[in-house]
Amino acid sequence: LTRNSLFPQDYKGQKLAEQIFQGIILVSAIIGFIYGYITEQFGWTVYIVMAGFALSCLLTLPPWPMYRRNPLKWLPVQELGTEEKKPGDRKPKRHAKS
Repeated sequence: LTRNSLFPQDYKGQKLAEQIFQGIILVSAIIGFIYGYITEQFGWTVYIVMAGFALSCLLTLPPWPMYRRNPLKWLPVQELGTEEKKPGDRKPKRHAKS
């Protein structure tokens, strides 16, 4: 597995996806409420909000290239030294007497 397959979006891409998701849900809820109020049909409100949810999922869940414009620069892998400390080599901590 590569880093891109585990984290397909960078931090700015995640923020953009969240803003798009919230904006579409908010707009569809307002439109759905107004249309449902005018037609006096609550079902239309639910359908419009569900359509907004489906649209927002389509736009924000796949790792589109617009969400990967600012990749993180990772530090290179460092090899461990040949001398590894054993757990018994450390000095035990002494607690202060109260």
